[in-house]
Amino acid sequence: MATLKYSRQREVIKEYLASTKEHPTADTVYLHVRKTFPKISLGTVYRNLNLLADTGEALKITTPDGGVRFDATTTPHYHVLCCKCGCIQDLDMKPIDTLDEQAQQCYNGIIRSHSVLFNGICSQCSKELSTH
Repeated sequence: MATLKYSRQREVIKEYLASTKEHPTADTVYLHVRKTFPKISLGTVYRNLNLLADTGEALKITTPDGGVRFDATTTPHYHVLCCKCGCIQDLDMKPIDTLDEQAQQCYNGIIRSHSVLFNGICSQCSKELSTH
């Protein structure tokens, strides 16, 4: 893989991703990065986020509604999507190391990796449900 040329804009995008646990959309990243680079385009943010995902420096999380979120934590971990507010949170659960191997036994092709997105209701929304 070729080495990427340094980009201050990409660096600021990476810094923002690393500073949040929110799993932001490209639009959210764009709003924050504009504080440092007022003239940056949304397209530049999208390209850089996708480049970071392609090079393994960020995770790209596709949601069931077709939306895309980004995560700076690239070590294996799982996520929970809140069915009420749509937030995505890290699940503090040890990854199942043998899942790829188990899937490979049931598949004629080649399993390279997996991603797991659980659906549930976050603690904030569950509190709101219990108060109504």
